[in-house]
Amino acid sequence: MGGNGEKWGVVGQLALSHPFMSLPGKAFFTGLFRHNLDDKGRLTIPSSWRGAHAEGDSFLATPHPDGYVAVLPPAEVEKLHQKIAQMALSDGAAQDFAARFFAQTQTFSFDKQGRVGVDEGLLKHAGITKEAVLVGSLTKFNLYSPGRWQKVEARTSGENFGDLMRRLGI
Repeated sequence: MGGNGEKWGVVGQLALSHPFMSLPGKAFFTGLFRHNLDDKGRLTIPSSWRGAHAEGDSFLATPHPDGYVAVLPPAEVEKLHQKIAQMALSDGAAQDFAARFFAQTQTFSFDKQGRVGVDEGLLKHAGITKEAVLVGSLTKFNLYSPGRWQKVEARTSGENFGDLMRRLGI
């Protein structure tokens, strides 16, 4: 082994102590997956998305006004929690919003096989009957019906995609 073994050992130690490698719950939700609901209405979350989460971690699933289900992982739930906690109890409009938002929102965690039971109302909101399209958006992911996802792809394809990137500064 000699000197090379020692150098690789140091590299390995450095890699293990890299700040991004040691952050618990740091997940990147990327990619597109098509999964069918099972007979009990459960949906399997991709294993690559589950890796940074423990079996009991709580996610929030909420209907998005654009006709899909937005799923917030624990890190995003914490950000939302902080925002909601800042709302004054005397702010009636804010309290009405919070009540309406959370009345439609489902808390879930995945089982050992990576499955989650998605509320029937959320599935109906997204138009999901059997097949769901799971789409990562880096810090969270979304659930679409195949037809609604096709519409998103059509709106964001070709030159439209480039225009969106420029508008967002990416």
